[in-house]
Amino acid sequence: MSVYPGRLVVRYIGGARVEQVQPAGVDLTVNEIYEFNEGGIISIERVKLPQYRLKDPENGRYALKPGAYLVRFGEVIKVPSDCIGIFLPRSSLLRMGATIQSALWDPGYEGRGVGLLIVMNPYGIVLEKGARIAQFILMKMTEPPERVYRGSYQHEGM
Repeated sequence: MSVYPGRLVVRYIGGARVEQVQPAGVDLTVNEIYEFNEGGIISIERVKLPQYRLKDPENGRYALKPGAYLVRFGEVIKVPSDCIGIFLPRSSLLRMGATIQSALWDPGYEGRGVGLLIVMNPYGIVLEKGARIAQFILMKMTEPPERVYRGSYQHEGM
């Protein structure tokens, strides 16, 4: 596998600004933040996602207490059919006592994806809508996959 430089990754990200392009990826921004309202279930035969509640920003800012949140990014990602995508937290987020987790984004995925934001700082953090919190990277596969993503999250958030 090889990693695409940011100047190439940005071609697959709708809505990214020039200042989001980094040497090895593109920064993703906060669009919406959701709080969990209940638990979820993963069984052998099905997945039941929990209910979420959209958190309203106050003066364009989210004041977040310690806990877990779902973040919908502001950018639309189109993972090429011969790549996988992931994101990592920006170092400033880590230095504030928070992190954001990514699942693998399969070849062919397209959507305005989400990440799991975990605030561990006992005093909480504040995020502004549009703030850069994660860096998305694309990795080219050594050979094309047999099929591309067509799952239930295809075109989410669009």
